[in-house]
Amino acid sequence: MTADLSKQPRDPQAPKGRPTPKRSEAQTQRRRAVTPPLDRKEAMRRQREARRADLARQREALATGDERFLPVRDRGPVRRFVRDFVDSRFFVAEMFLPLAVVILVLSVIQVGNMQAIATMLWLGVIVLIIVDSIGLSIRLKKQLKQRFPDEPKRGAVAYALMRSLQMRRLRLPKPQVKRGERP
Repeated sequence: MTADLSKQPRDPQAPKGRPTPKRSEAQTQRRRAVTPPLDRKEAMRRQREARRADLARQREALATGDERFLPVRDRGPVRRFVRDFVDSRFFVAEMFLPLAVVILVLSVIQVGNMQAIATMLWLGVIVLIIVDSIGLSIRLKKQLKQRFPDEPKRGAVAYALMRSLQMRRLRLPKPQVKRGERP
């Protein structure tokens, strides 16, 4: 902490607001900050620990929505708006996995016209998802143009479509708005 404060520019006439550290304390702090790894194994261990700490921070940020530690693909005001836009609505696409399991089970049953019904259900679900996705992309592009006229919006619609395909409970970063709320 003392090393951080000493690097900040300050008025030479102003009091520094902390006692001067003893020379031995300053030297040990300096040595501790720059200790290079002794061997390759130690360097790898430190690198692994740093990576593990970064991933833990990212995992927590994905759960809480903390912008500072989110992965790069999820950062920024445009991506936050897209997440909130998708999370505030219901989409047929998020029910795709449960519907796929039901339709698959129906297609295996060898009773009467059950396989024909399952095929029609597949077709209906796919058409609904396509129509819903087109509506999402049109509404989202309009909103993005209004709210963020000067910011880059590249990939925002694809990000929204991929998010809408995931079940709400499994989305990461976790939804920050409730259904029905407007972002």
